[in-house]
Amino acid sequence: MAEEQALAGFEQGHALIVGVGADLPNTVEDAIGLADMLKDPARCAYVPDQVHLLTGEGAGREHILGALDAISRSADSHSTVVVYFSGHGYQVASPTGEFYYLLPHVYDMDRLYRTAISGAEFIERLQAVPAQRLLVLLDCCHAGGVGEAKAPGLQLAKSPLPPEAHSRLAEGGGRALVASSQEDELSFAGRPYSAFTLALIEALCGVGVSKRDGYVRVADLALHAREVVPQRTGGRQHPILHFEQADNFALAFYAGGEAQPKGLPFTGEPQIEPEPGAWTVLDQRGQTVYGSQKNIAPILSGEFEGPVAVGEQVEQQFGQRIVISDVSGQVAVGEGNVQLGEARGQAVSIGESQSSTTDQPTDAGRMFCASCGSPLRPGSRFCSQCGTPVDS
Repeated sequence: MAEEQALAGFEQGHALIVGVGADLPNTVEDAIGLADMLKDPARCAYVPDQVHLLTGEGAGREHILGALDAISRSADSHSTVVVYFSGHGYQVASPTGEFYYLLPHVYDMDRLYRTAISGAEFIERLQAVPAQRLLVLLDCCHAGGVGEAKAPGLQLAKSPLPPEAHSRLAEGGGRALVASSQEDELSFAGRPYSAFTLALIEALCGVGVSKRDGYVRVADLALHAREVVPQRTGGRQHPILHFEQADNFALAFYAGGEAQPKGLPFTGEPQIEPEPGAWTVLDQRGQTVYGSQKNIAPILSGEFEGPVAVGEQVEQQFGQRIVISDVSGQVAVGEGNVQLGEARGQAVSIGESQSSTTDQPTDAGRMFCASCGSPLRPGSRFCSQCGTPVDS
């Protein structure tokens, strides 16, 4: 490979990397890890300004659509574009028909058509990208979420990708699509990354490449994910690959333009959770969810409208209103303002016990971000809410 080409970096590369956070804190760490890999001059060597990273509160509907529009303007037919979304994806049946939605950080269950991103809208934005080399990576079948919400008139089912994605993206040629799991499977989180994103990062480091010429290609990444994700999840997660209509184009450098891989960007043996959702710490601080909402962990915060339930049974419902103070005060539940008692700190557990927000471990060993006070998942390198690095 020419020395000047290596020094220039992979200048044709553009990327949008989205991790919605909230009840999926691992999606933020996955997104940050993947974006860091793409921008690393010693590895993928994308131009940093051409990698759009949206996480947590920054992963709203308008931010995501705006970033896709920005790539459509900045990329050209010779560009290589990677779009990665990690969050909830649902097939929604309503009296007016069936629709697919990607859920951003903030959404309204009663107005999904305006607050979420429909599959058709997402595909239209992708089709507007002029690049002849486009890879779409979707990690949309996570545990938890609102799949069991009792939204009036709606039936929700987790779904790995919009049903029209394959056929419509294939119309333009040069388009490849990889989803993290099959229709009836859930994605496994892990440390430092989920099973799916770990496979992507490994491939982008040159693991399993077919040619030692400095480039990682679409088939390298897709086939590596198809091989190692089922191995690490006990055969319970199988990525979906669609790149029949695409050339096996180069996605990036794997060693900054050199032929010899430089290893993985982390130390230690990766770990994958034993069951989907087993390592998730629910954190809805800063997230606003309107409409009926069922939470899957004992920490509730943020703004809620509509019935709120905790636990596996719907009868564990706390009424129409939950009020949680920012620092200290009282917790009120239900229309009758039934008081549960004094609560201190920003993470409040419903029940008799109290919890406080500090930058030190609680009695239960839980850590909180020193910057914004959000709960931290064990082993986290970044805060899922604000993205602040976690002190070792």
